[in-house]
Order: sequence, then C-alpha cells, then structure tokens
Amino acid sequence: MIKLAYSRLEVMRHLEGFVEEGIEKFLKSVEKSWQPADLLPDSTQHDFFDKVKQLQESARELPYDFWAVLIGDTVTEEALPTYEAWLMSIEGIQQEKESSWKEWVRKWSAEENRHGDLLNRYLYLSGRVNMREVEVSTQYLIADGFDLQTAGDPYRSFIYTSFQELATNMSHGRVAALAKQADNAELARICAIIAGDEMRHARAYQSFVKKIFEVDPNEMMLAFADMMKKKIVMPAHLLRETGGQIGSTFEHFSNAAQRLGVYTTHDYIQILSKLIKGWEIEHLGDLNDKGEKARDYLMALPDRLKRIADRMKLPELDYEFSWIGKRY
Repeated sequence: MIKLAYSRLEVMRHLEGFVEEGIEKFLKSVEKSWQPADLLPDSTQHDFFDKVKQLQESARELPYDFWAVLIGDTVTEEALPTYEAWLMSIEGIQQEKESSWKEWVRKWSAEENRHGDLLNRYLYLSGRVNMREVEVSTQYLIADGFDLQTAGDPYRSFIYTSFQELATNMSHGRVAALAKQADNAELARICAIIAGDEMRHARAYQSFVKKIFEVDPNEMMLAFADMMKKKIVMPAHLLRETGGQIGSTFEHFSNAAQRLGVYTTHDYIQILSKLIKGWEIEHLGDLNDKGEKARDYLMALPDRLKRIADRMKLPELDYEFSWIGKRY
C-alpha cells in the first residue's frame, strides 16, 4: 500500500479554488447538456416504430468486431458507480464534508452517466445484441470492483484519469468514424458527442495534474513514473461474461479494438507522449535526484514502448462473445 504524505492533503486543499474554476470551465450545466432522449427515436411520437426500423436497418451492416467494441465501451461506461466511488475515496476528497473536489466528482459523474444510458438504449433498439448478457457483464464489472493500486493517492489517480479520458475520447471518436463510413449517421453522431465530453474531461484532469506539478513537482513526477511502470489498465480490465473468470473477456474485447484500429498499443504510446509534452516534463525544474531519475525514465519510455509495439502481431478473430452470438 502507498503511504500518503500529509502534503497530499495540503496540496488538494490548496487547489480548491482552481478546481472550482474548472467546474465552470470544463463541465456543463444540466440545462445546457444533451440528454440521451435527444439522440434516439422518441417513443411518444407516432413515427417511433418507423424510426426504430430505420435504426435497425442501419445497424445491420456493422461488422462483428464493431459490435464487440461498441458493447465493451457501453459496459465500461455503465460501470460508472465504481469510478465515482473510487474518486470519492481519494485523499483530499474523502475526508472533506463538502468541497469543490466533491462537487467536481458529482458533476463529472452526472455528465458521464448519460454515456452509458445512451449507448445502452442504442444497443437495445438495434436488435442485434443479447441485452441480458450485456447486462450480466455490466453487473459483474460493478460488483468486481475497480483496483488500480492508487491507494487513494490523488497524484496517481489523476495521472490515471488524464490518460484514460484521452483513451476513451480516442475510442469513441474512432467508433464514430467507422459508423460514418458504414453510412450510420445516427450512431456516428452518438459516439462523436460522447467523445467530445471525454475530451473536455481529459483537459480538466490534465489541468489538475499540471497544477500539482507546479506545487509539488518531485512527488508528482514520481507518481507519474510509478503509474507508467505499473501500466495504465483500462477501466474494463476486469470484464467478464456469464460463467467467465474475472477479466476473462477483456483480452478478447481489446483484440477486437486492435483489429479495428479503435485503440491499439501505438495509441497508448501516443497518449503517453501527449501527456509528457502537455505537462512539459522535459523542462520542469526544482527536481531532486529521484525526480530527475523519474523524468529520465518517462522521457525514454515512448521510444522503448514503440520498439516493443512494432514487433507485436495483430490478433486474429477467434472468439464468439455471448453478447453477440454467432459471427455473421
């Protein structure tokens, strides 16, 4: 377990005003937010069934791997309760009765909650998915927890959220592009809008980390290096299906994403490089010996990972998901 220094709590309290500004800058009010009902057929209208039929016709042309990725993304979004609970347990958030940090987590969660609702309803209306099996995977993912080895440390936790929000932005954005290529404008719009939310959230968490680098550069650098040594795991890394062991489905989901080019090992490296550049790691001052060593490790890491990634082969399609059934 990571032993947290009292300075973490001091830094979190120091950033209260900055986070309050971030709520206004990076999150939207309920009144200005889109809702899932805005993007799907309206069941109160006389043409509801006609529009559902059109939606199903458009969905029919989407390939097997596409459905695997879309469902995996949906289950990931639906597991929001675990992410909110994890954020609320962070040092500097957990012990405060009320704070800008707690307000941030609640409002961030409220925005994120719409993503799973929207994607779930699309899957249901599509007629191409075994919804009971999808719901089983969602319940499993929430019940199995969310262990990232961050031990409530805000520095490590915000490294993770910065990385992961960029990854989900990339994934949803590329699914949107693939849907557009398949002439499914409705689904393309859905995924593109979700991707836009994820980018706003990514910018917010990156700004939190950048601010911590200004206040506590050595500890932040050590936290960044530590998280990259452990590797950034996806929120769905414990994904499973009926009768499966914890995490047994994740590799198959990940393989489908790689085959489609939705999220690959090279994308992981690209995100790492973007964070290193955005946080100006190369130019940070006031580092001690440990901080300098951590920086050296981080600066060399993208090239090392590229050499490994270049040797990796694309996984073959050899798995049938219970969510989809027979390959068609």
